[in-house]
Amino acid sequence: MRRRPRTSALVRNQRGATLVEFGFVAFPLCLVIMGIGDLAYQSYLNAVTKGVLDRAARAASVGTLNATQIDSFISNQMSTVMSKQATVSVVKTSYYNFSRIGKPEKILTDTAPLGSYNSGDCFEDANGNGTYDTSSGSAGLGGADDIVYYQVNVSMPRLFPMAKLLGWPATQTATSSVILRNQPWANQAAPAKVCS
Repeated sequence: MRRRPRTSALVRNQRGATLVEFGFVAFPLCLVIMGIGDLAYQSYLNAVTKGVLDRAARAASVGTLNATQIDSFISNQMSTVMSKQATVSVVKTSYYNFSRIGKPEKILTDTAPLGSYNSGDCFEDANGNGTYDTSSGSAGLGGADDIVYYQVNVSMPRLFPMAKLLGWPATQTATSSVILRNQPWANQAAPAKVCS
């Protein structure tokens, strides 16, 4: 008959201890490695988005690409680093000069109450639509010597599944923007003065 091992022998037994210790460390270690990989890919995606936008905007500013060609150029270039479920949106807004970016159309003659547009005021119709707008930009690439604001937004599912565990959103996004002046291949059209 075999003798039962004594309790002190079980306490001194070290077999399998490494496996138990690895079990405690494996999950946090995998989570950290996937988190680093996810952050590294996010940085890479931002850098690629910025580079592609810079090339497209430069080509458009010298007249090589038109508005629809810019969208397809950016989508084709980004497809090499994105998944099939990714979405790319491109915004192009043109302005007459740098000082008008993100601002309302300029009021030329201001009647009371001062500082806001009201009936009887004259304004500089920068986007050519005949009405006063709180944003002086117009969609598209504009004309010669105009300032164009380009923005690209890329959204795609994350590469690693640990995002939920860390409380991160299931999609990652990259946004890049650049402002360039078109080349002066012709005279710049001055905005019309409109009075109401």
